[in-house]
Amino acid sequence: MTVYFIGAGPGAADLITVRGARTLAACRVCLYAGSLVPAELLAECPPDARLVDTARLNLDEITAELIAAHEAGHDVARLHSGDPSVFSAVAEQMRRLDAAGVPYEVVPGVPAFAAAAAALKRELTVPTVGQTVILTRVANRATAMPAGEDLATLGRSGALIVLHLAMRYTERVVAELTPHYGADCPAAVVALASRPDELVLRGTLETIADQVREAGVLRTAVIMVGRTLGAVQFGDSHLYSAGRERHACLPPAVAPPR
Repeated sequence: MTVYFIGAGPGAADLITVRGARTLAACRVCLYAGSLVPAELLAECPPDARLVDTARLNLDEITAELIAAHEAGHDVARLHSGDPSVFSAVAEQMRRLDAAGVPYEVVPGVPAFAAAAAALKRELTVPTVGQTVILTRVANRATAMPAGEDLATLGRSGALIVLHLAMRYTERVVAELTPHYGADCPAAVVALASRPDELVLRGTLETIADQVREAGVLRTAVIMVGRTLGAVQFGDSHLYSAGRERHACLPPAVAPPR
């Protein structure tokens, strides 16, 4: 039997992938984060499925549930919000399953930053303005950030920064990024992206903290800072340029075998 780490998407139940929904429908046991995963998704589970809300479970208790379901002969859905590849805490679960000899697979999901970009109606990589996106967070009461990954260091790149798990520290984010981006740099906050109560705040590094405070946003949101958020004048992508040489997209010639 297999444990499936499934990305549930950013919030809207219909943003789970087709593969994710089909896998969920085939698993007799489902562990889900009740505070983050929409309840509507649980309707995809078999009617007699065992549903376990992990909101109050620690890592050892979650692992024990996964292993017990596997040993009972059941496929297990481990439903995570967003995409399992970013800030999902699946790495430590995988490490424990490896030690226990329990097989697992990963089903990707729509990440929160992608849903936030959709809400803003923005491409995050704009030709001649910015081609790099940094996904990060801040450390306070959470696990410490590795050396060289603090905002002051990352901000020197000038790239678009997307901050998860940082809503309670918006003023700190502004203070650390302003010297590198400037007070007039576009900034945005998207809370509850893709959900009916989605909230979008647009401003600059100078104004965004006040907007967050007035709106009372404390969690389930991302902060975005970067020039691509406000880009209007920029060159067209070379991919679709009329002047691009027609042969540029063709694969390199391969000499025939002798």
